[in-house]
Amino acid sequence: MITLIAAAAEDNALGKDNELLWHLPDDFKRFKKLTTGHHIIMGRKTFQSFPKLLPNRTHVVITRQKDYHPEGTHIVHDLDAALEFAAGDENIFIIGGGEIYALAMNRATHLELTRVNANFENADTFFPEIDKKQWELVEKKPHPKDEKHAYHFDYLTYVKR
Repeated sequence: MITLIAAAAEDNALGKDNELLWHLPDDFKRFKKLTTGHHIIMGRKTFQSFPKLLPNRTHVVITRQKDYHPEGTHIVHDLDAALEFAAGDENIFIIGGGEIYALAMNRATHLELTRVNANFENADTFFPEIDKKQWELVEKKPHPKDEKHAYHFDYLTYVKR
């Protein structure tokens, strides 16, 4: 399986200036639960937004920079090389950013999308449109707004038709 995992607003906004537009602790917990023990593929800017390596995951970073080699990562220069490196994993996760999601959308078999029920006018990075002819929504779990979460959101699971 190749799974795109993301949190995106109703207008598909992902972030601005390499930062998320919201703080959803329960979504972080879900992300950790799903991705632990697996390969996570991301672009360089996404990787650089992390304060440190995410524990118990194999970090595969796609970059055009030939001299970029941060410790604890496997560096590749295109999506094909990333998927080839991770091929032994039963569930590979693509974790961003927007350009990497767009490149991987046709290769993915599953989408794990946290849909934040809001719009953000200042976003500069977006999740690609989900073609409902290609993707079937198989699960939806709502999460209410509460003292830890400023927005209502839904966990959406899609499979490729």
